[in-house]
Amino acid sequence: MNDMTPTAPVSKPKPRPRPQVMKLTEAAAERITELTKRADSEIVGLRVGIKNGGCAGQSYTVEYAHEVRPTDEVVEDRGVKILVDPKAVLFLLGTEMDYKADKMQAQFIFNNPNQVSACGCGESVQLTPAKV
Repeated sequence: MNDMTPTAPVSKPKPRPRPQVMKLTEAAAERITELTKRADSEIVGLRVGIKNGGCAGQSYTVEYAHEVRPTDEVVEDRGVKILVDPKAVLFLLGTEMDYKADKMQAQFIFNNPNQVSACGCGESVQLTPAKV
């Protein structure tokens, strides 16, 4: 053999598929579509995150997203787009976002397997990072 013998190309292993951070119920997707249509300015979806505070220590945040940030985790489900704050990804992994409306209130509900507890008023939760 000489130094000019071609070698087989080294193939890189394929990256593991990433799990979808969140999924939406039909009710949540319908509400997000409705909010998107009636927003005062153009929005690309809803941004979901976690903030510190409240009786139990943390609470969910939901706000209009006017642009996709480079660090956002983009979730597209049922025809709508959710942008997840990168600091919240491990706390939201496996979460189902629902929407419930009754006579007294209307709100997004987070069915989160990483939730350890919630305060009595329902405004805050205690979360642990997902075990990946």
